Amino acid sequence: MSKKVHITDVVLRDGNQSLIATRMRIDDMLPICADLDKAGYWSLEVWGGATFDSCVRFLKEDPWERLRTLRKALPNSRLQMLLRGQNLLGYRHYPDDVVEAFVAKAAENGIDVFRIFDALNDVRNLETAIAATIKAGKHAQGTICYTASPVHTIKGFVKQAKQMAKMGCHSIAIKDMAGLLTPEITFKLVTALKKEIDLPLFLHSHYTSGMASMCQLKAVEAGIDHLDTAISAFAGGTSHPPTETMKAVLEAAGYKTGLDAELLEKIAAHFREVRRKYHQFESEYNGVDTQVLLSQVPGGMMSNLANQLKEQGALDRIQEVFAEIPRVRKDLGYPPLVTPSSQIVGTQAVLNVLSGKRYETITNEVKRYLQGHYGAAPAEVDETLRKRAIGKEEVVECRPADLLQPELDALRAKIGEDAKCEEDVLTYAMFPDVGMSYLQNRNKGTLKPEVLLPANASSSAASVAHEFKITVHGETYDIHVTGVSPSGESERRFYMTVDGEPEEITLESTGAAEAASEIKPGRRPRATAPGHVTATMPGNVVEVLVEEGQSVKAGDPVLVIEAMKMETEIKAPVAGKIASVLVKKGDRITPTEMLVDIQS
Repeated sequence: MSKKVHITDVVLRDGNQSLIATRMRIDDMLPICADLDKAGYWSLEVWGGATFDSCVRFLKEDPWERLRTLRKALPNSRLQMLLRGQNLLGYRHYPDDVVEAFVAKAAENGIDVFRIFDALNDVRNLETAIAATIKAGKHAQGTICYTASPVHTIKGFVKQAKQMAKMGCHSIAIKDMAGLLTPEITFKLVTALKKEIDLPLFLHSHYTSGMASMCQLKAVEAGIDHLDTAISAFAGGTSHPPTETMKAVLEAAGYKTGLDAELLEKIAAHFREVRRKYHQFESEYNGVDTQVLLSQVPGGMMSNLANQLKEQGALDRIQEVFAEIPRVRKDLGYPPLVTPSSQIVGTQAVLNVLSGKRYETITNEVKRYLQGHYGAAPAEVDETLRKRAIGKEEVVECRPADLLQPELDALRAKIGEDAKCEEDVLTYAMFPDVGMSYLQNRNKGTLKPEVLLPANASSSAASVAHEFKITVHGETYDIHVTGVSPSGESERRFYMTVDGEPEEITLESTGAAEAASEIKPGRRPRATAPGHVTATMPGNVVEVLVEEGQSVKAGDPVLVIEAMKMETEIKAPVAGKIASVLVKKGDRITPTEMLVDIQS
């Protein structure tokens, strides 16, 4: 009897996360759900990863309502999510009470399978999420984050899998987030795991290096039970092997998949049209890129990193960033590059490149990582860097969450009446600033998603191209519009690059009776003096740490900004007295503009 290889399709989560920066909206999912539900998949990955963040930050969709909607639209399917263990879906460790509440609500709202991983493969960070999943009566899947380094071995991965099995996991997944597996290593790893563990085994491998399809076939030959694929319209590149291709390959080799070929073609046709709508989020790094074998940048991170660098007019420096990432990773003890460690390493690499001096600025997350707040590093970290980052503070040796006090009651009190249900409290817990803004605007009925640029600007008289040149006084400028805030507000912001330099233009209404708007490019003067504090990259002000008249020393933190989802302290370049503070919490900032003026 032919063995059946079960298939999970990731188009509703990781497929679009990898290729269009997680921007697919629920309205583009629902029309095809009936066919997805009947196509023969073992499960559909629909939630988790970056989808929660993207829903709140960009799409202005309630992520919980999205889940409930998909649950209704896919009544016969197992719905699966990716959960970052103690990190949940945010970028820090949460106390056990928040983890338990989040898992319980995710299960209640429709999740059947929880794929649970830790960015450092520190199994202590999986304990609470696994136990909460089992308590909810759902499928707990322990996950190995595959990576290649001098300290990562097949023996070590097998040991981790056995530890997760003892915790009560119902299955084990190999998560190859950067496409680093080779066919030979895949065969050896799957063989070793099947020999030692009597649990269903899953393989999730990105196509980035071009080897994923070969790896999946070798995994099947070694006895794998389940494979992750993406429907062809959202496959390849930094995504996953095409579902239709793997169905054909496996069935030709004598295996069963249970997938309906006609429905797969219908699903692919739908998503081919959908993908065109999101062209502005397509990364230039959506093809096969063998450089990943050196940089180890995972698919979702690669597209987001490219978009972030493009936003600040520095896409031409992405190769420098890719070269810096392995160096930062070595300094941090070879963490696997998966959320949140991929963002931690990637953001620090960007700062190192753009500032021109390695570790001149160290993100708060790198400091927390080096102190042990994310768990145990796989290998020894650079002690000189650690001392520079944390000084004489002690390094955490216990399970990091053991140091955290319960938070739910405090979160409920902080969000107050803006939360209409327990899910709202958890949204606020994941992203306090963005979540608070989202909930308040939802309650006022003023939520507006980011604008989708037209695929063909010339087809609409009301639209303009988002890449163009203008000539003023004999000088020609290359303009690239990268983003725009929603319309209907008293102030609108347009983000663009001018000859590669990031700029922001603000349009302010001059009154309801007047149709004209005043264009004010640049709300702050450019930094020109040694005491002018500026930032290396665009971001949002999270906290202002100084006030006018205050004395500071060179190196004292004056601001905290969020860039690329990581918080970074901006420090005083000189000693002196604060003459003026030109920003407040929540302000959007760009490089080269003066944020704080220090008179020495």
